[in-house]
Amino acid sequence: MTVGLLLLQQPALARTDDRNQPIHVVHADSMDGYNEPNSMSTFKGNVLITQGTMKLTGELARIWTAKEDTSVDHIIVTSIAPKRPHIEQTDDNGNLMTGDADQLYYDNVNGIAILTGNAFVHQQNKGDAHGAKLTYNTQTGYMVGESGNNGPVTMTFLPKQKPLPSPKNGKPATPAPTPAKPAAGSPATGAAKPASASSASTKE
Repeated sequence: MTVGLLLLQQPALARTDDRNQPIHVVHADSMDGYNEPNSMSTFKGNVLITQGTMKLTGELARIWTAKEDTSVDHIIVTSIAPKRPHIEQTDDNGNLMTGDADQLYYDNVNGIAILTGNAFVHQQNKGDAHGAKLTYNTQTGYMVGESGNNGPVTMTFLPKQKPLPSPKNGKPATPAPTPAKPAAGSPATGAAKPASASSASTKE
């Protein structure tokens, strides 16, 4: 079963300019390959790859270049226990999208991220989705989920956030103080005090 999922509800959905940014391998413990057209390079150990606001992390990543030049065609990040591939991106409204799966395929030409194997995507202030396979468009935010052996596609939609009531006169309302209760055995407030014996007048 395949289910199309549209999570975001605003015209400016995902990040529209990340694909115009260069791809950086910020960190890896080791690397081997060629910086040539139609080639593949392998990066191992604490791999961090960025493109604008987008980040890819994992223990093993392979980058394929285009046939005609050294621009990136696609990236595959493979799971090595206990660390799974991870993707995150901040959209044009400042909301963070995060995703985790057993394998992450990023199509740099079309801006498509495919998360396979117990895939989970969370979108800040909007909701999350879980499925055997989730395909996420990093430019539009449109997502397609597919069920599999791990169970059906599931999804959570967050309720609309209601604004807090405006404070009165520009100041937050403060509760009226509660009057203290008189101590047990003490005279009630306002009760007349009996005259003392020394102040009583006597007539001879």
